[in-house]
Amino acid sequence: MEASWPKKRSRKRKPRDNTLPFFNEPSASLFPSKGELLRLVAVLAIAASVSAACHFIVRFLNRRPKPFCDTVDLVSPDPLYRHDFCKPCPANAQCHDGTFECVRGYQKHGKMCIEDGAINRRAKELSELLEQHICDAHARVLCGDAGNIWFQESDVERILDEEIAKRFSLLKVDGFGYAKYKAMERVESSMEIKDNINRTKEIKCPESLAELHKSASCLMRQWIYRNIKFLVLSSFLLPVALGILWRTHQRRVLCKRVEQLYNQVCDILEDNAANSSEGDRNGSEPWVVASWLRDHLLLPKERKNTMLWKKVEELIQEDSRIDQYPRIIRGETKVVFEWQADGTLSSKIKKLQAEKSKSGGNVSASSMHEEKKDRKPILGVKLFA
Repeated sequence: MEASWPKKRSRKRKPRDNTLPFFNEPSASLFPSKGELLRLVAVLAIAASVSAACHFIVRFLNRRPKPFCDTVDLVSPDPLYRHDFCKPCPANAQCHDGTFECVRGYQKHGKMCIEDGAINRRAKELSELLEQHICDAHARVLCGDAGNIWFQESDVERILDEEIAKRFSLLKVDGFGYAKYKAMERVESSMEIKDNINRTKEIKCPESLAELHKSASCLMRQWIYRNIKFLVLSSFLLPVALGILWRTHQRRVLCKRVEQLYNQVCDILEDNAANSSEGDRNGSEPWVVASWLRDHLLLPKERKNTMLWKKVEELIQEDSRIDQYPRIIRGETKVVFEWQADGTLSSKIKKLQAEKSKSGGNVSASSMHEEKKDRKPILGVKLFA
């Protein structure tokens, strides 16, 4: 019996890959994922920022301030190269060895030089005092007084020294010289300057500025001198004009008072005539003594003015309603006035005006006439007898 041997399986051979190992596809775990990549970028950014900040802080703490360029180094062959190593010297300052000092009259304020206010104020006061001294002298010469209008520079400095000694004795020596220098600068800028034969400066106040320094008495004298003709003529014409105006005013006052007295005389005579025409019930006379009427109407101070009553008598003589004649009263001859018109003419006129008037608030002429009838005689014979 034949033994049964197991049959060998026939294996299929795979085709052989002839490619090289490093050309094979890499595994998926070889490269980082997207999230890991973002974290890596964030860490690198933070590290770079920290490194830059530390570098900036170290440089800021260790840096040395840039020095100032020396004043003598005004023109450099390479100014851009110089500015890389130093800063320009501030205005109104002197720089040396990288530092600066302000010139006279200026004070250090940070990295700048500003003017010293106290010294400048004193310099301004000195210049004003010097200007007043020079211009006052010129103004006195313009007013006719003797004096000098040109001042030498040495005289001006002497005046400044005197003013400084009187007013600014507590000023420092350095400030003293600078205030004097600035005062001279101010004065020379506003004054007239010339060089004399000795080649020294002479200073004079301009005439236009000296006119402002003239005294009030000088201005008054010059104005009178310029207008002497007008003043002489006015001294004659002004009193004449004032006299004419005064006489005109007095004439107007006199005419107004004469007219007022004349109206009062007419009213009194008219009322007296109306009262006497009522059958002599009150015992009054139709006439009135002129002198008594005058003394009754005139004020005590007006009785001295004879012209006043004379003008009133002229108007009475021209009035046809009033009769004037002499009459013996108590053994003396006196001139009397008597109203000759029939009735009261003024009351009739007032009555006609009242009838034409439409306003009810006015007093009618008839009621005024009735009041006149009820009144007692003002200047009857019994009143003055």
